[in-house]
Amino acid sequence: MKLASVRLVTDDLPALVAFYSAITNTEPATPFGPDDYAELRTESGVVALVTSAGMKRFNNDAAEAAANRSVILEFEVDDVDAERSRLGDRITDWVQEPVTQPWGNRSMLFRDPDGNLINIYSSPQTV
Repeated sequence: MKLASVRLVTDDLPALVAFYSAITNTEPATPFGPDDYAELRTESGVVALVTSAGMKRFNNDAAEAAANRSVILEFEVDDVDAERSRLGDRITDWVQEPVTQPWGNRSMLFRDPDGNLINIYSSPQTV
């Protein structure tokens, strides 16, 4: 079995597409049309974004936008501090500026426009 993607439900698809495009430094793909769904394809997986209307129409209204408080999306990078500089003021909801954790990872935490928590980190091997 292979994890294919992480899908986030939103009421503001353009804002989340722009946000994750900046975070992942990738261009969005809209394989099913631009109205309800977009994908950001990274080296190791896909961040999929869908509107609440799309969830209602295609998935029995099974998920609610901006209601997550239990999942953290994690992205591994070579240099957390360089990513902090690159992202600059695009991030408006910082939870933790870059810090070295006791186990050696350097990480930073922030929230996307819908409140989903994001951890960008580098492991000691890539620092």
